[in-house]
Amino acid sequence: MSSYPVPDAAVPVSAGMIVAVPAGLLATPLRNGRDLGEADRSALVIGGTEKIRTGGAAVFLKVVAVAEAVVARDGQVRAEGRPYDHATLGPLEEWLDAQAGPGVIGGIAERAALDSRHVKGRYRRLLTAAFMIRVLVLWTLMPEAQLSDVITALAGDLALVPWSRQWHPASERACLDWRKALGPAPLEELQATVLGAAAGEHREHAGDGQFLTVGTQEPLAVNSFDGSLLRVPDTPANRAAFGSVGTADDSAAWPCVRLFPLNNCLTRSLLAMPWGPAGSDKTASEQRLLDAVLQDYAHALGKDQVWLLDRLWHGTARLAALARRTHFLARLKSDIPLRRTSVTLPDGSYRAEISGDGVTMEVRVIEYDVHVEGQEVKEMFCLITGLLDWEDYPAIELARLYRWRWDGSETALREAKAPLHGAGPGTGAMLRSGSPDLIAQEIAAWACGTEMTRGVTRDAARAAQPARKGRRARQPVGSRDLSLTRARRLILAGIRSGRAGYQALTREISRLRNTCDRDRHRSRKSKSPSTFPHAGLKDTITRIAPAVITLANTPA
Repeated sequence: MSSYPVPDAAVPVSAGMIVAVPAGLLATPLRNGRDLGEADRSALVIGGTEKIRTGGAAVFLKVVAVAEAVVARDGQVRAEGRPYDHATLGPLEEWLDAQAGPGVIGGIAERAALDSRHVKGRYRRLLTAAFMIRVLVLWTLMPEAQLSDVITALAGDLALVPWSRQWHPASERACLDWRKALGPAPLEELQATVLGAAAGEHREHAGDGQFLTVGTQEPLAVNSFDGSLLRVPDTPANRAAFGSVGTADDSAAWPCVRLFPLNNCLTRSLLAMPWGPAGSDKTASEQRLLDAVLQDYAHALGKDQVWLLDRLWHGTARLAALARRTHFLARLKSDIPLRRTSVTLPDGSYRAEISGDGVTMEVRVIEYDVHVEGQEVKEMFCLITGLLDWEDYPAIELARLYRWRWDGSETALREAKAPLHGAGPGTGAMLRSGSPDLIAQEIAAWACGTEMTRGVTRDAARAAQPARKGRRARQPVGSRDLSLTRARRLILAGIRSGRAGYQALTREISRLRNTCDRDRHRSRKSKSPSTFPHAGLKDTITRIAPAVITLANTPA
């Protein structure tokens, strides 16, 4: 009988590999020779090393886990340990370990200080800190799923392995106790690591044409930030901690938190995530969050960036503080006065002084109209910037650049909120936690899950082949050209089925193309598609036509 040569060293075997075995060599290990049934928690074994030949019956097996064998007295072969010793976030964790080094989640779990009031005895045997951190991240990517459902998905095929000790998914009560024992700190540490890894990836690939920049002498990466509300469950603790918006007596249906995410405009990648109570006044609450950015997230700001701001006025003092750390391009409200200090510059802009809060700063002003065919009234924009060099940053380029604020803030937020429970206009609570500490934990887990998904999508974009025909033919594929929603679904399928080949997964994601830059325009007040027909209402009409930008001032 022909057999394979025995190698000098064992072949390294890891989860996700496919093993081919001659069908006739699979045998039961039970000493009585009976067939394996539901009561026999044992694996089949291989009885020899017969060579596989063409035409012969072969069984193709996927390696689910590599573990120490435990052999019972009657011959049953089981695996030492439990599923939580082997479960990972699959491609999400592969991206993270490639960017930040191996064993990130395991290291955070080892450093986590568990509150012993909530987990002890059998609860410690049901779950581990590392497994629960992974469960929380995955939970934010699975709308409507209970934590026990997420545990089943994360375990995947590992649940089918005959473990030496019987295992079953933990109950909702056990999961809640583990959430309380973990607290927000481990997830916030993971969030800092994930966002730091994403920022490092952006710096590494800054020159490969995958990122949006402005300027020739000193190119600046284009980022944006803007505020957004996120509903939370109406519990006394949440209402007391966060409050609600729209009513002076805090009687709105849902308490809310206010997010202030910092995003890259082209990749929509999250760079930082300040957040806090909703506050009754939008301007004041977002001003507080910008103060938090300047104080606690200064590492996300740099002189190699320009930040796009909406016309919500943050105050001259804050803009001056922001200008000391980075560059900005902000839309100005019509009631903010300017004192002109120069003639019209050759690019059509002019210099002016803006004052407030005891601070005066010099800015460059860019005024322009935007007209879309079918739009009755042109829209006037007034932008101010600390970029005073009109030659390297001409007015028309900055005017064209400002439209990317919508991609960086509005579209990125809508993509990120899509997997949250109840996402959408006029629906119920988005987050699912009933206390402020667990809300902080869930927001950090959500930021991690979203950015890790974007990281895998960016890898898929780099590996993607340009389209052969169409308007994007032979052009490089960017991450915004790929569907984040469908990428998330493929990633979830990969996690459920055990470890899948990372390259095979990113290759599949690279085929899920979006149609971008279609020159589609809709009234600003209609951010979300309505579920009711509004034929005849002009503010819901989608116009497909190029936006024509006309500078308001004649260049000198």
